[in-house]
Amino acid sequence: MQHRARPRLLGPLLAVAIASALTGCSLFDRDKPSSSVEQTTGTAGGGSQLEIPTTVAAGQVSLLQRLGEDGPMRTLSVERNGAWQCVDCAGDGVTSRGTLAPELTERLQVLLANPALADETDQARRYRTTCIDALTSSLITSTGLITSQDCPGEELTPVAGEILLLLTQATPAEVKG
Repeated sequence: MQHRARPRLLGPLLAVAIASALTGCSLFDRDKPSSSVEQTTGTAGGGSQLEIPTTVAAGQVSLLQRLGEDGPMRTLSVERNGAWQCVDCAGDGVTSRGTLAPELTERLQVLLANPALADETDQARRYRTTCIDALTSSLITSTGLITSQDCPGEELTPVAGEILLLLTQATPAEVKG
């Protein structure tokens, strides 16, 4: 009899990986030396191996968002220098690029370097998604994955919540259903 390990983050991570694979979107430009991505390998139900990004280099952040199970996946990647790229930001299939204002780039770097961020990771909080058809936001940072849902009773993590707010206000990241 085989014993199967059941990772705590399997559900949200598989959803992100499968959605990315199905849409053909690359979360990171792997030709760039500054886009260092650490990955783990997980096993899907059918036994196939999936590479799931769990962290990015210090000073970088990626935001993955999806409204419900069937909504489009929006991916936003921000480099240390504030340059960002957003795939399907407005749900229209368009890729947008830009640069954060210098004061926002500085604020983002302060937030990403905050030691409290490590206590907000899904692993540290033993986070599980609970809402159906909610907006699910996952931040991929150098400390790990931080997931939140926009649903009643969900408490926002202080540092990750500020990062999420900064990213959604400073870029065209807006869900249109």
